[in-house]
Amino acid sequence: MNAAVPSIRTRLTTLFQCQHPILLPGMSWISKPELVAAVSNAGGVGILASGPLTAQETRASVRKIRSLTDRPFGVGVTLLMPGATENARVALEEEVPIINTSLGKTDWIANRASGYGGNVLATVTNAQHAKAAVEGGADALMVTGYEAAAHGSEVGSLVLIPSLVQQFPDIPIVAAGGFAHGSQLAAALSLGADGIAMGTRLAMSRESSLPSSVQSTILESSETDTLYGENFDGIPARVLQSPRSLRLMKRRPWFPVVLWRALEASRTFSIPLYKILAGLWAQPDKIYAVAQFGAATKTLQEATIHGNLQDGVQFVGQCQGLIDDVLPVDQILQRILHEAQQASRQTASYFEPHYDNEDYRNSTSSQRHAM
Repeated sequence: MNAAVPSIRTRLTTLFQCQHPILLPGMSWISKPELVAAVSNAGGVGILASGPLTAQETRASVRKIRSLTDRPFGVGVTLLMPGATENARVALEEEVPIINTSLGKTDWIANRASGYGGNVLATVTNAQHAKAAVEGGADALMVTGYEAAAHGSEVGSLVLIPSLVQQFPDIPIVAAGGFAHGSQLAAALSLGADGIAMGTRLAMSRESSLPSSVQSTILESSETDTLYGENFDGIPARVLQSPRSLRLMKRRPWFPVVLWRALEASRTFSIPLYKILAGLWAQPDKIYAVAQFGAATKTLQEATIHGNLQDGVQFVGQCQGLIDDVLPVDQILQRILHEAQQASRQTASYFEPHYDNEDYRNSTSSQRHAM
């Protein structure tokens, strides 16, 4: 785009020292160093997905990102999952500017990150989790609505965002779930958010490693072509509708099948067997969810890495219905910002007096005479 890129300043851009209030969330096998750096170089904030990585791979990825950009970036850690604590420690040792936590306590991470000037961004889906994150020292919240790919709230962003904004007015909030157009950035700011996260939209970029076959399918899909439920990986999640996902979402898999496939996943990610078995004994409900999530790993990889939607399942947001192209990250962010500016100006115009309207003039005249 030739026009100057609009400038948006919020608490988020100040906190993260970024140019634009737009984030790439950590999406497994998609939010890799190249895409993370591309988003940060475009003025946003890219977040590395450490879920599929070992501690050594996480360290190497962080260093690769630093070789590709000198802008702020983050590392995502889903603390409930095996290996996440080790990856969080690596991110802290490498003094990553932003640690994006979810499904776990943030206090120890926040304490260490604050020592080098880092920030903790906690992903939450409800007020209870938000309260725990804030009390644990989180510097900002990523609030994930029902529309999101993968694991979002049961409440839509239009209600969830202003609700948490009202309850936690002193902390910057990133709106996530359903965002793919600049008018939605403008809407999120109007709802009180300080920025947005775009997963599906940035997965549909040229720098994304998502296979072209999956990208083509998403381009052909509408906002109704997704499924939401907990039977796939144990946590309520949204996936692309396909014959495979329809079958898997119908019923919860048998525990022996889940355990066997989870143990296979543990070998793939070099997670010690004793951690799975000890967890099953100590926290059976929680570890069942972990096991089911691990069991889904191979199915997710089939789609996200290999482009096989016949045997695989792809996380995707409802905003896929708004996406009709695959562009470089920089162009996507520029377009989003221009669209947000245009939408904001259009909205502001609704509040201006329209003196060419006869009814409006008559009404105003009547009010003056009545005084």
